[in-house]
Amino acid sequence: MTDTPIGSTSIHTRRRPVRPGRIILHIALAVCAILMALPFLWMLFSSFKPVDEIFRQPPALLPENWSTNGYQKAFEGADFLRGFWNSTYIAVTVTALSLLTSAMAAYAFARIDFRGSKTLFMVFLATMMVPGQMTIIPLYIIMGWLGWIDTPLSLIVPASLFSAFGVFLMRQYIKGIPKELEEAAELDGASRFRIFTTLILPLLRTPLTALGIFTFLGQWNNFFGPLIFLNSDANFTLPLLVNQFKGQYGADWTALMSATTLVAAPLLIIFAVAQRQIVDGIALSGSKS
Repeated sequence: MTDTPIGSTSIHTRRRPVRPGRIILHIALAVCAILMALPFLWMLFSSFKPVDEIFRQPPALLPENWSTNGYQKAFEGADFLRGFWNSTYIAVTVTALSLLTSAMAAYAFARIDFRGSKTLFMVFLATMMVPGQMTIIPLYIIMGWLGWIDTPLSLIVPASLFSAFGVFLMRQYIKGIPKELEEAAELDGASRFRIFTTLILPLLRTPLTALGIFTFLGQWNNFFGPLIFLNSDANFTLPLLVNQFKGQYGADWTALMSATTLVAAPLLIIFAVAQRQIVDGIALSGSKS
């Protein structure tokens, strides 16, 4: 028996061997990440370039002569403050209402047994296969009947009252919540509405966060809907304002890159902050069918 020297330990932590396959995988993922980030970096640095440097051959990522003229032209050519307000107001309102309606419909499909519920849910999901371009004309006619053309309501109401993807996402998560929790609440005299508001909704924080981010990003980048329903400059959202820098025969590329950077910056910040919630929400929602 050998004596163990003072200050040393007899138990050594074993390091996992580095597998060559994992090294190759990480290198491949790093290369893919750089390739995906390259267009964003090109857009960012091009916003500080003169026009001649943007089309210089061979191309250079960093500008030689840094300039903020593009951002000055962007703010002079469009009312970005009003555009930010319009986009934020519409995106936040649609997100809040969509989360509420999706959670309520998902709870009904997941917990309330009624005749034809599964068939109705399959028909509900089948609407995701219908392109939005096929329904835009009937929707435009309905908005005209209601007098909502060139108003934010034409974008808020259709997008917030019906979200097949949101209902599917919430339903999958609710199916994984044990029914015993609701049965215990019913024994205590809680109504179905109280169970939904005090028990189910707090447990849906992760998928609601993921769905909220997806909905907000989709509405922030929405170009087709505002292009169809909005007519006046005062109601234009940011994608429509950015489109004003692109003409029929040419474009002010420096101002266009600057305006696009201003629009994309909030989205990149949101994704960088909430990327874990996005991944967790998708991963946790697909465990039940």
